[in-house]
Amino acid sequence: MNYGYIRVSTDKQTVENQRFELNRFCKENHCSIDVWVEETISGTKLPEKRKLGKVIDDMQKGDVLICAELSRLGRNLLMIMGILNQCMNKEVQVWTIKDNYRLGNDISSKVLAFAFGLSAEIERNLISQRIKEALARKRAEGVHLGHRKGQKNSHTKLSGHEDEIISLRQKRHTLSFIARKYHVHAITIHRFLREHNQLRENDQK
Repeated sequence: MNYGYIRVSTDKQTVENQRFELNRFCKENHCSIDVWVEETISGTKLPEKRKLGKVIDDMQKGDVLICAELSRLGRNLLMIMGILNQCMNKEVQVWTIKDNYRLGNDISSKVLAFAFGLSAEIERNLISQRIKEALARKRAEGVHLGHRKGQKNSHTKLSGHEDEIISLRQKRHTLSFIARKYHVHAITIHRFLREHNQLRENDQK
């Protein structure tokens, strides 16, 4: 059986890109995905705490695990190597699309797995180090990073609509009507009108 494994780190990311890549790969290689496995979880979580761990436990000799790249399996070298070693011991194949990697039970597969995993971890560490160095340099230059405590974001959903909202209010439209128009809560409109001195005595939140 062919298992298609898709993992994203947060619910703000989409699985559709990975699914498209896997489907395109299967079409080009005249195969298909029998079982789809999708999860939204950090790659730093141990495999046994993810769906991936159970899938590998269930897989049989000759099964194939297909994913977009090795980093979908884990976020550090030791974890990736552990997963690949488990698959090799079960005689389960692992195919990755971006890395163009095919895991078998031969020495060349083991060497390639080590090389891919090592290079991926080195790249992540270098990126992390560059970010830390850039932040440290900014702090040394006296640049404040992030919002100051108590500071409000100057841009809101109502930004750029101030005149329109005030005009609607002067035409005696209700807070609820204005809130629906700009897809915000009535409390937001109430706060806006108060800041712009447009509230009336009988206005309710």
